[in-house]
This record gives sequence, C-alpha cells and structure tokens, in this order.
Amino acid sequence: MPSEASHSNFDFSNSNSVITKTPILNEGTVESKREEILEYFHKTFSLYESIFDCLVDDEAYYARANMLRHPLIFYYGHTSVFYINKLNVAKLINERIDPHLESTLAIGVDEMSWDDLNEAHYDWPTPAKVKAYRDKTRDIVDNFIRTCDFTLPITWDDPMWIIMMGIEHERIHLETSAVLIRELPLDKVKSHKVWSNICKEIGVAPTNELLDVAGGHIEYGKDKSNPLYGWDNEFGHAEAEIKPFKASKYLVSNTEFLEFVEAGGYQTRDNWDDEGWHWVQYAKAEHPVYWVKDGDTYKYRSMLEIIDMPWNWPTDLNYLEAKAFCNWKSKETGKNIRMPTEAEWYHLRNETTNADQPYWTEAPGNINLEYEMSPCPVDRHEFKGGFFDIIGNVWQWTETPIDGLEGYNVHPIYDDFSSPTFDGKHNVFKGGCWISTGNYSIKDSRYAFRRHFFQYSGLRYIEGAEIENPVMNIYETDEQISQYIEFHYGDEHYGVKNFPVACVEAFAELTKDMTTERALDLGCATGRSSFELAKIFDHVDAVDFSARLIEAPSNLIATGSQRYVIHNQGDIVDFKEVKLAGFDGYEAVKDNISFMQGDACNLTDKYNDYDLVFAGNLIDRLYKPTEFLASIKGRIRTGGLLVITSPYTWLEEFTPKENWLGGYKAQTGENYTTLEGLADNLAPEFELVRDPQDIPFVIRETARKYQHSVAEMSIWRKVK
Repeated sequence: MPSEASHSNFDFSNSNSVITKTPILNEGTVESKREEILEYFHKTFSLYESIFDCLVDDEAYYARANMLRHPLIFYYGHTSVFYINKLNVAKLINERIDPHLESTLAIGVDEMSWDDLNEAHYDWPTPAKVKAYRDKTRDIVDNFIRTCDFTLPITWDDPMWIIMMGIEHERIHLETSAVLIRELPLDKVKSHKVWSNICKEIGVAPTNELLDVAGGHIEYGKDKSNPLYGWDNEFGHAEAEIKPFKASKYLVSNTEFLEFVEAGGYQTRDNWDDEGWHWVQYAKAEHPVYWVKDGDTYKYRSMLEIIDMPWNWPTDLNYLEAKAFCNWKSKETGKNIRMPTEAEWYHLRNETTNADQPYWTEAPGNINLEYEMSPCPVDRHEFKGGFFDIIGNVWQWTETPIDGLEGYNVHPIYDDFSSPTFDGKHNVFKGGCWISTGNYSIKDSRYAFRRHFFQYSGLRYIEGAEIENPVMNIYETDEQISQYIEFHYGDEHYGVKNFPVACVEAFAELTKDMTTERALDLGCATGRSSFELAKIFDHVDAVDFSARLIEAPSNLIATGSQRYVIHNQGDIVDFKEVKLAGFDGYEAVKDNISFMQGDACNLTDKYNDYDLVFAGNLIDRLYKPTEFLASIKGRIRTGGLLVITSPYTWLEEFTPKENWLGGYKAQTGENYTTLEGLADNLAPEFELVRDPQDIPFVIRETARKYQHSVAEMSIWRKVK
C-alpha cells in the first residue's frame, strides 16, 4: 500500500525548481536576509521530504539494505529532531515536541564498524508519526526565523547560525539518504517526477591520461569573517608546498575500472592494504557495489532503477577500492600512482577553476542538482588545462585522514560534528557530486567518511612523489589517560596551582647553586613536570611505567598538540586540545626531553649520573619502594637532589602491605610514617634538605566532581 505520510510542500514541477544556493551571510538587509533564509529553509525541508517519496510504501522505511546503517525511517526524522535539539541546546527555544523521538532519532548517523549496530535496541516510529513531527518542526522553525533578532553579518555565535546549521545538516542527509535509497531492492522504490530524471548520455568512455600539474604553494582554511556558513572543521589555516605531479585527465570511468576487475583485482591480496582486504572478505566484494552482474557483462544500479552499464560515467568506489586500484595501477605502469592529498587536490582546483557556489551563474560541473539526477559522462564538463570534473559528478577520495586545521575550535552547539572523525579512520573526499548542494558544494567544505563508506564517490588518481603517512593527532578517549592530561595541562581549579608546576617551582631555588646538566623525571605520566624541568636542566629523561601515558607528551612534541576527551556528566563528554605553543618556553626545550617507558623499581643502567631526580606522586604506587630507593641512590651525583612527593595513599592493589614504607604500626607499637621510612632507607647517603612541604592538588573527575588532595614534598641531598 502507498505510504500514509504525505511529503513535499514545495512545487517540484521541474528539475530546475530544486536548484538553490547557500546564502551569503554578510550582505543585504536584515529583513531581506530573513526572507532569503526562510525560503532556503522551506525549500530544503521540502526537497528532503521529496526524496522519501521515492519509497514505495511504509514498509520500505524499515528495510535495511546496508546492515551498517539505520533504516531510512531514522534519517527521515533525524534532520527535524536536529533542529529542535540544537535550538534547545543553544537556549533559543524552550519547547519539545516529542522527547522520545528527539532521543531515538538523534544519534547513530556515522556508518558503523563491521558489527556494532544492533537493531534490536530500536523501536522505530511510523512514517506518519514522523511526518506529523516534521510538520510541527517546520512551524516552529518558520516562526523562529520570522521573529528572532539578529544582525549582519551572521556569524557562528548568532541565533540564525543555528538555523543555517540545521538547513545545511539536512542537505548533508539529502545526499546520504539518496545513497541509502540506491541500496534498497528495486521493489522498495518507485519512479519520481524529479529524482528519476537521470542522464541519458551512455556511450564509449574516453581513454584516460596523465596531465602535468605545476607545483606551488597552497593555503586553505577560512577565518570567522568568511561570508558563508561553515562547519567547524573548515575554520583555521593550513599551507603546504606542492611538488609538481601528474593528475588523470578524467575521473576513473566504469570502463577503466573494468580493467582492474577483469585482472582479478578483488581477488589479489597484494592490491589491498590490511583494512581493505578485511573489507573485501567481509563484503565478499567482486566488483563495485552498484554494478549488477548480467551474464558475462554488467548493468548499473542508479538510485531508482537498473540501466545498461554507462561505461563512460565515473565508477562509484569507497576509499578502500580506490586505494587498491591505485596499487594495481602502480604495478601495471611502474609509476607511483596514488590518490591526491587534500592539499594537492586544492592546488589542482586552484590551477583549473576559480568558480564557487553560490557565486557562479551556472555550475561548471555536475553538482548542486543543476543537471540530471545522476552522474554523467566523465568527458562532459571540461575545466582549464584539459581536465574534466574538477568539481562535481562524483566525490574524489584523497589520501588525507581528516584532522582539524591550525586554529580549529569545536562549535559548542554541535561539539561532535568533526572531533570524533579525527581518529585516523575517516578520509577526506573533495569536489562534491551531482547531488551535493549547499555547504556540500562549496570549495572550503571538508567532509570525510569511513574508508568502507559508499557515497557518490569515485577516483581521480595522480602520479606523484611518495607521501609519508601523516602523524594523526587522535583524540585520547581513555578515561584515566585523559584525566592525567587534564590534570597536567588543563585548567586550574578552586585556586589550587597546577601540581607539576607547583612542585618544580617549590625546589627550583635550590638548583641555582648546583650543576643543572641532567634530570630524571620518574613517573612522569603525561609529562608536564618534564617540560618544567627542561626549562632548568640541559637534558631530562622522562620515564613512566605506562607507554600509553607518555604518548601524550610525545604527541605534543611531534605534532604540537594533544587532543583528549573528558567527562562532563554521564555520557556527555567535552572535546579538548592542548597545544605546546600555549605553554611558556616549552617549544624551546622540547628537544631536550626523552620520553621512555621504564620500571622505576628495575631501571636499566643507562639511567645514571643525574643532578636531580623527581619522583612525583610515585612512591606509594611502586610494588617494591625499598628497591627503588636502594637503586636510585646510586644514580644521583654527589650534591644532587632527590625530590619525592606523595599523598601517602598506600593501597595493597599497588604495593603489598609488607612493602609499605610507612603508614603502619611498628613492632614497638608506635606509628611509623612514610617520611620516617624514607629517612631510614636513604640514610646515610642522603639527608633532608629542609622541612617537608605540603603541595595541594585537585583532580577533575567530571564537571561537578573534583578530588582535593595534599601531597608532602621532601627534598633529599646526596652527601656521600
């Protein structure tokens, strides 16, 4: 039976009626901009609903052709609950329509890993219920646009920015929903007066060739004054020196990719990296996913029908297939064939066109729904220099895992749009495709998907120099490690000074009259004290038992920053980043520190001859503290210092009770403190320099829970 949900409120009398342009946010008057955004909202809302008119009945909303994605009922409602949730988060409205839907349809968009989507956890609403919700959302947003106060230019702190966020978010899902509809069985879809208008130009594909691209300097990224809406990952700055390379004249056509298929490309292990081969075996892939085997040839699945193979159209690939094709092509040609990096792609675009949406009169390529509702021949849209499809037709995968640009900041209202993808598992693709509209189709857009992800995406390959795998600054999500990073580099709380800094400051005066060549930071954790020590000593060895902990300071040195996730409350987290440049003097001393894994109770002989050893909050976490003290005495120069801090929290899970230095009743029945144990074990070689000193510290657990503790610092000098 037909779906009960009635959709589009916009007159799609012809294909031209779907063409829109993203608003320019710094021109015109407030009222003219209000009307422009209102029209853009309604056209987007209706256009999105129209694509669900391609489903044959209500049951099609629940079909899951792709087991790594939610059924389409989720996406039908997701974009409308996004408006309500984000307007509430921004405190721009104080009303809910249906709290259950606003939870059920809120998250779960990113394509899952092989087996982490359990459909048993979901109770999906009916299409009619979602349509009723969408109608109410339309009314609320319409009223908000008509009545909200705003000024020009509209920037990301303004209320109208959140409306633009909702509109552009829905345009993203217009494209991804078109992909999911394409994956449904044909009996779940039907023709449509607009969406069935696919390209009819089917013929012989041109022979591809490599064309020269001169090298040069490239800068990309934008600042907050940019007049177009942008997602947070677009803001910031990047630059690179591009070496000369050659790029394919055309996108890889179905004809060109057939060579790979017929050469046994999907069956040859050497073509694939480990991730790609894992996917091939999981998917049982033998050819591109939208090719349909037909005897000894193939047909082609478009969004709504199966047609004769358009051999002159670009082939649809995920990143893993594109990478395998390049590996195969390299072996076949003896050349270093690969995908471009994001910077190389920007350079190629700059060399071939300056056109950009919304400024063009007519799209220079098959993009923004300005032509047919499908890809088209790879030799139809020519650009400067003899290249085709620099913009549009299908997305072009790059070698670049997405990361934040220099100066990247999370938008507070949508804090998980970009940051979760900075994991080394999401690669950038560029250029847009035939259904890319709004922000999707502008030059500065930066979108990335998991490498097994299918979009309307393909490949332009290049012949270029070998590239090194980028050093990814991935978000640290381990709770304990993130807590250490926050403790060392995060904000101070309740007037208590940063603990590693306070410790070094407490003994820094004593170093002025001694040799300051070498220091050892034992139990350095995430390394803040190591950087502080390096401002005093010529060289610092920083050692911790946990290799995972020292990854953070190592990343700070290697990349200049470290990202991490800390708990706010419950499952809500905050994404944070610390930068080496934000700490006075650290950049100058970073090369004087060696971070290494080691056991304080069993150090190798190379850790020797130090002017100072700092053991910060370490002694009560060692399994044999007496062995540590016996060993460390011989590793310090005469006249050198041993600095120990500890809250003396002795626990048997770390230190067997018989190995405690103190904190127990002695055989005499008297209390025996840790300070006494230190003195007894360090004598006669070491003597206490001055009375012990209390150093308070605060550890953040959540936004509303903190530990306040006090460590005792004792400083010992080696006298013989």
